[in-house]
This record gives sequence, structure tokens and C-alpha cells, in this order.
Amino acid sequence: MKEFQDKNEWALILGGSSGLGLATAKKLAKHGMNICVVHRNSKMQEEAINAEFESIKKENIKFKSFNRDAFKPEKRETTIEELKSILGLNSKIKVLVHSVAKGNLKPMVSQENPVLKNDDFALTINAMAISLYDWTKALFEAKLFAKDTRILSFTSEGNTKAWQNYAAVSAAKVALEAITRNIALEFAPFGIKANCIQAGVTDTASLRMIPDSEKIIEHTLKRNPNKRLTSPNDAANAVYLLSKDEASWITGAVIPVDGGEHLR
Repeated sequence: MKEFQDKNEWALILGGSSGLGLATAKKLAKHGMNICVVHRNSKMQEEAINAEFESIKKENIKFKSFNRDAFKPEKRETTIEELKSILGLNSKIKVLVHSVAKGNLKPMVSQENPVLKNDDFALTINAMAISLYDWTKALFEAKLFAKDTRILSFTSEGNTKAWQNYAAVSAAKVALEAITRNIALEFAPFGIKANCIQAGVTDTASLRMIPDSEKIIEHTLKRNPNKRLTSPNDAANAVYLLSKDEASWITGAVIPVDGGEHLR
């Protein structure tokens, strides 16, 4: 059953061209949700990404993608104006998914490599945390949210654990969770729910950018009770569950989706 079919509801996915965001787009489309993806990719990547988008369109849903910088205020405003036109008077955004991976993975101390500076923290926290509020506020003011909207973003165990080269992203994840809690509190009167999904270590392009990612993978396979990494589909399944009517009383939470990885 496609429970989102013919409801004139959309999912807006920030960072939906790969990894968790793309898996989420596919999952929600499979259940009848219309999909809008905002992503930033080079022309070299376009062919592969467009092939993925074509597979989503085959689910017989409405689909729109914007290849532009989601962090620039003028680009955000332009996108929202175009969305107003696409959605018309009868359609609304039911799900906002923040799946952005743009940050600095530099050490604090190093003789060989560049080290973290204030600007690195600012760029990372703005992209991976504050942008969630920017988009939430802008969509709310544009009156594009449904009466029972779900706002979902992805965090990691870096919210409490110190990992080498992860300081800026870790700070962003903590900020993301704080912003999510306050969205859940302050937007509650308008039917908006907000949660963070704490995905386990997932083999994505973002993970591969972390220095010594092979060691992280090796350690996770030993540590996880289910002896495997989290997959993008695992995270997408959680977004789907939290988008359903039955999840309307879940808000302000950080929910581990990691096969028990956080237990030890």
C-alpha cells in the first residue's frame, strides 16, 4: 500500500543526491510521497545522479530537483518561490529532511596538515546545523508546511564522542540536536514535529572523506552487536516510519538507528 499516494504531500530533501538523503528520497517515493531534492554536485556527477533521479520518477510521483547551493540565502529564497509555484494551492510539504554533509575534517594539532580554525567551525556549523533552522523558518513563513509536518535530520555518535579530525562536525551535530529540540518545542503549536536520527557508521562518500575511515569501519564491525555497518536504507526506513501518521506523538528526540552500535 502506498499510504502517501494522492495526498498532495511532498518531501523536501536537502542533500538528496547521495547517501542517506538519496536512500530517503527513494523510500518515501516508493510509498507515494512527492519528492523535491536540493543538492550541490558538479557536472561530472550529473549523469550518475540523474540516473538515480529517473529511478525515483518511475514510482509515479511528482519529482523536482534543484542543483544549487542550499546555504546561500538568495538561492534558498529562489528555491522557495519556485516551490510555491510547483506546489500550488493544494500541495504542502509534509517532510523536511536535512541530510547535509559539508564540513571540515581537519585536526586540531598537526605538523604536516592544516589545522582547524575559527572559520572552519563556523562554515561547518552553519552548513550542518544552522541551515536546518534557516530552511524551517523560511518554509514556515512561506506557509508551505502541512498541518502535521515532520522535520528530520541526521546526527551521529560524534555528538558525545571525540573522534580524530571530527571536532568541527561534532560541534555541528551537537548544535543540530539543540536546534531540533527547540524547533520541536517552539513550532509545536503549528503541528510541526522535529527529530534527529542518530545513524550508525554508514559506508557513504562522507564517511570515506574521514581520515582513517577504514579503521572506523573495522572497529564498528567488531563493536556492532549485529556485526554489520548501518546502511543508507536503514536510515531511510527510520525516516519513513517517523513520517507516518502513527509517529505523530514523537518529537524532540534523538533516535539511534544503528543496530545497537551505541550500546557498547
